[in-house]
Amino acid sequence: MKIAVEGCAHGELDKIYECIETLQEREGIKIDFLICCGDFQAVRNNGDLRAMAVPEKYQNICTFHKYYSGEKVAPILTIFIGGNHEASNYLQELPFGGWVAPNIYYLGRAGVIQFGNLRLGGMSGIFKGHDYLQGLWESPPYTTSSLRSVYHIRALDVFRLSQLKEKIHVMLSHDWPRGITDYGDKNFLLKRKPFFREDIESNQLGSPPAEKLLHTLQPDYWFAAHLHCQFAALVKHENGTETKFLALDKCLPKRRHLQILDLPSEFDGDKQLKYDAEWLAVLKNTNHLLSVKNIDCHLPGPGGNERYDFTPNQEEKDLVEQLMGNLMINHETFVQTAPVYKPNMPRVPPNEAIMNPQTVTLCEKLGIDDPLQVVLARSGRSMKQPLIIPIPDSIVPSTPIKCSRLSLPAPITPSENEDLSETVSAFSQSNSFLSESGNATTDCETPPKSMKKVFKRRNLAMYTPEEENGSNSSGSMMDSDSPRSSKLACKSDQL
Repeated sequence: MKIAVEGCAHGELDKIYECIETLQEREGIKIDFLICCGDFQAVRNNGDLRAMAVPEKYQNICTFHKYYSGEKVAPILTIFIGGNHEASNYLQELPFGGWVAPNIYYLGRAGVIQFGNLRLGGMSGIFKGHDYLQGLWESPPYTTSSLRSVYHIRALDVFRLSQLKEKIHVMLSHDWPRGITDYGDKNFLLKRKPFFREDIESNQLGSPPAEKLLHTLQPDYWFAAHLHCQFAALVKHENGTETKFLALDKCLPKRRHLQILDLPSEFDGDKQLKYDAEWLAVLKNTNHLLSVKNIDCHLPGPGGNERYDFTPNQEEKDLVEQLMGNLMINHETFVQTAPVYKPNMPRVPPNEAIMNPQTVTLCEKLGIDDPLQVVLARSGRSMKQPLIIPIPDSIVPSTPIKCSRLSLPAPITPSENEDLSETVSAFSQSNSFLSESGNATTDCETPPKSMKKVFKRRNLAMYTPEEENGSNSSGSMMDSDSPRSSKLACKSDQL
């Protein structure tokens, strides 16, 4: 099984798919699916742009809308988590995951699915301490505050993931687990990103909840993005198991944003996308813990007088399978719930929450609540019925299948005027992105010698009302929810 792993996609699906298809043709391989580690930007139309927390000059429609409308079909199964630059109104329709376009699947706020015999888990968003314990209270239309808090990770999602006991093979997060730099080449990272030093030394670089899950779940692989650089680490757990961690860059020319993971054939199975029974049972067992209040909500733990261990037993997992009828995730369940992109559409903010039939069906089968529907009900509102447009019964095209045992490191995206075949990076002999010492076999690309590094404050426009921003126009797509010192950036990192 071969998996392509992308860092921050930033809506550049055309470029990512082109890079993958070039690799397949050039190296005679077939990649089974693509996973994206956030900032996917599933923007369907101009209205969705207003639900994405970026400065207006970065509100670009990009290319996802072509796949949503049916103009194009994703040539490879794509699975992604959310980051901190998303069309949050669309992703809120699918809190437990679902198809956002044919052959493109969102894992949800947090989730676990299976592909063949591989278990893939992930959690969307980034960590922000003051929102972590709150309920899921946000809904369209967003305020200046909720536009950003809506993508902040909540304790309930982490609590649910911590209940899992069956082996997770691959785990995804947008921001890095806190402390991960202790397990890799920290000195090389600081040469590339010297403005990380303060947060690394004060142990503030990364997400504490992700750190907790790293040591609780102990997956074989953990992939992340967000900080716009490549970094590899090898975490050795007390029980003797290991987690190979890799953070990837954003999708830009000459950046290390894509990695190929080569897994043994034992993971192949039926190579079908399926729900995970243990995860669905956790959702069902913890449904009563859902809160949509804009206050801190503490979850049960040892020493209390209520249940705090919600790891499902076999009977509970069997019940879920019975309720679902079939754990296969049917790609035909996708429907368009909002208008497709038209160049002259006004950029009006989304003012209604739309009901997604995929969420309705899953909630009805499991007997669980849709958080967005509960939020609206508390305020006397209801969800808008979707604009359902039938999708043609076309078979998703697959890329050519050829046999190869090559091991693949990370390719790089070419610039607009370069030949793709000459800009894909060379292939190494190692089938791992880590050496035995835990260092990356493919490092962050060094800027050309002629490029002078200029450090300056990152644009705070996305967290500061426009009237307070003045004339600052430096701009960066990295959120200021990133570590404090990462508000400084190389000029070469600017979008």
